[in-house]
Amino acid sequence: MNRLRNIDYLIFIPYLIMSTIGVIMVYSASANIGVQNGGSPFGYLIKQLIFTGIGFVIVCMMTALNINKLRNKTLLLGFEIALFVILCYLLLVGETINGAAGWIRLGPLSIQPAEFVKFFLIIRLANVIDQKQDIISLSSQNWWHELWPTMVRTTILLLLIFMQPDAGGAAINFAIAFIILMTSGISWKKGLAGIFGCIALIAAIIKFVLVPLSKVSDSYQLQRIIAFTNPFGHATGAGQQLVNSYYAISNGGLFGVGLGNSIQKTGYLPEPNTDFIMAILTEELGAVAAVCVLAMLALIVTRIVLIGVRSNDTYQSLICYGTATYLTIQALFNMGGVLGILPITGVTFPFISYGGSSILTLSLCLGLVLNISGRQKQVRHELKMAAVR
Repeated sequence: MNRLRNIDYLIFIPYLIMSTIGVIMVYSASANIGVQNGGSPFGYLIKQLIFTGIGFVIVCMMTALNINKLRNKTLLLGFEIALFVILCYLLLVGETINGAAGWIRLGPLSIQPAEFVKFFLIIRLANVIDQKQDIISLSSQNWWHELWPTMVRTTILLLLIFMQPDAGGAAINFAIAFIILMTSGISWKKGLAGIFGCIALIAAIIKFVLVPLSKVSDSYQLQRIIAFTNPFGHATGAGQQLVNSYYAISNGGLFGVGLGNSIQKTGYLPEPNTDFIMAILTEELGAVAAVCVLAMLALIVTRIVLIGVRSNDTYQSLICYGTATYLTIQALFNMGGVLGILPITGVTFPFISYGGSSILTLSLCLGLVLNISGRQKQVRHELKMAAVR
């Protein structure tokens, strides 16, 4: 309970504000969809409220949790096996939504297991690297000999996500694993050489393989990835989302057209409450509001990195770096798709977009960081009290 009293308000307050904005914007962006589908305009709002409420409870529980309980070998192995089995099941009989078989239907709700892989990778890799930290530090050039079993199992999980296909989810999980690995003490030169090589390879594949293939294939995922190269050339098909995203942002200007007054959400912009909710937010509340949301997220990420730097515990530091990477890359992928800088990958914006699985996973990670921050404050307080005595 001391950690709840020592909660980091520079993280907690922006989180509450962004979650509140998310609930408001989900209702604004989805009310029209609910009516068009013959349902209630409050359908998505109710679900978002439920998940946001559960997420808040999770944040509080994770903040008060004994963090070492997450290092239990049986718990981690069970978590990993469950994810492996579920991801394999999805490849065989998963429900396909927006071209990807990545959802499990639970009554009126859909759960996306790939989201929980992000949380698992953070706690699993942080634990393994911390246990082998002394060996890695002494032989940073030979880190692969110590970590290859974990890396192979991580790669299998990433491939299962990529095969759904969920390129965005696989890329975010890869980024989390990569940054945790790079901040563990291994050779940065080899790591950076590897990542730049991957980027060059991906760029070459898009230009010389995917673009030509898109002309003869009607794959939903392929068309959506390629559309960003010439959205107006595919304005009535795969480029429809991006073109209407541009219109929404242009309509909004600096201060927006007013909450609830978006034009693009009324049937022009698909997925206005998930992938493109930031376009609707910009249209209704303006670019100034969008920048404020980005600033709050930047504050959270900066604070998380600072907590990680201040920690003397490798496990806790890596959890912070993994969580900061998760938030940063997810936001960049979402905004990159909205602005046409990156291909549209179906990635939600943290705390703002509709999506229960994303909210729950983010809450788990944020609660862990607040737990670590609370521990640091408690230790500093105890040291001050000891100095006074």
